[in-house]
Amino acid sequence: MLDKLGAALKKSFDKIANAIFIDKKTIDSIVKELQRALLEADVNVQLVMQISEKLRNAAADERARGVEKREHIIKLLHDELLNISGKEKEELKLSKKKQTRIMLVGLYGSGKTTASAKLGNYYTKRGFKSALLGLDVHRPAAPEQLEQLAQKANLKCFIDKEEKNALSIWKKHKKELEKFDLVIIDTAGRHDLDNELVAEIKRLNKEIKPDYVILVIAADIGQAAKKQAAEFKRACGISGVIITRMDSTAKAGGALTACAETGTKVLFIGTGEKINDIEEFNPSAFISRLLGMGDLQSLVEKVKLATDKEAQKKVEDRLKEGKFTMDDFYEQLKSMQNLGPLDKVMELIPGLGKAKEKIPENLLGAQEEKMKKWKYAIGSMTKEERENPEIIEKQTSRIQRIAKGAGIPTSDIRSLLKQYKMIKEFASGKGMGDMADLQKGFSQKQLQKLAKKFGKKIRI
Repeated sequence: MLDKLGAALKKSFDKIANAIFIDKKTIDSIVKELQRALLEADVNVQLVMQISEKLRNAAADERARGVEKREHIIKLLHDELLNISGKEKEELKLSKKKQTRIMLVGLYGSGKTTASAKLGNYYTKRGFKSALLGLDVHRPAAPEQLEQLAQKANLKCFIDKEEKNALSIWKKHKKELEKFDLVIIDTAGRHDLDNELVAEIKRLNKEIKPDYVILVIAADIGQAAKKQAAEFKRACGISGVIITRMDSTAKAGGALTACAETGTKVLFIGTGEKINDIEEFNPSAFISRLLGMGDLQSLVEKVKLATDKEAQKKVEDRLKEGKFTMDDFYEQLKSMQNLGPLDKVMELIPGLGKAKEKIPENLLGAQEEKMKKWKYAIGSMTKEERENPEIIEKQTSRIQRIAKGAGIPTSDIRSLLKQYKMIKEFASGKGMGDMADLQKGFSQKQLQKLAKKFGKKIRI
């Protein structure tokens, strides 16, 4: 759904930028396309009409003409999209000097438990010693789900599968939890925000004294998010919102704009099912991405989440010694796959968002499929072959054996060897290349170059 909205917005911006004359006919055509796209994304009808009216008024304003008028209309449209997305970025303020407690609340099926683990993983990668606490005593198997997710993210998890009193679980583990910088508390949900749920949240709030109470909302509830955000805000004073399932076909515009209307800040968005698929919500970067202008900051954050620092350090040390094996290449493939689908990564790189549209749909998918096959192939190699891949090329029988073991054609093995050779040559001459640059972050000089090239401020 957001891809569709992004395409429609880009088309509208291009139409305005390329129009010789900004006349009534041009504006009417642009407004109709915008209205259709925003309404399909479930943006509130009133908001859509307000934007339409402002665009028409700007076009009819005789004080600005030609290029000046085009710039004025483009800026107005950009600012309006920014307004309905929440204007400014809101960040949680965490400190290692004092423990931070985050309590997640929400209705059944909104994704609280998954969001708890994603959030714990997100802050652990940023150096915070994090733990999860399971206080959902009503939903069957909720403690087990939290425990499994915690294991995936290597997080400490505190639960009690037998206890049916949430406060008792908190009191039982309170002392153990004191050694953590961050404690994320997963609470129970209901089908509706009833008196019983409100009473339980208030009891937990009073006893635990969380620094932040975050409401978890699924993107597919659309405009109903407005009612939920308002009611939870009134009942327990929520600090902000996490919107999950932003990667689905959900009409996410409804949830985003509804939160903005209630004055509730969206703090994070869930962008997939994997543990790394969460990002801080930055309205200006979000709009920039929708318009195909990229979002370098989110890309750098994604790489930090996707890469295993220890594994990457080992690879770097080996490269300094002039070594690079198939095991090292395997680590790079894992990091690339952890970043998510290639088309989504391209959207984050300035200039490539629009280029993506010209790439055949099946091409990026084929490349991802190829990387999967390469991982299977490496898994079918012997220890000797992984450490010295050069010996594989010299013996056709080895290539055939590896291909058979991986269940792929021999051409894929040759393709893997060719790619490995290229990366080894590149790495030995230039260090770790782009992946390491992103992992370490850009230097101030690099940032200034990028800012100059793309005509905007970039802060990391």
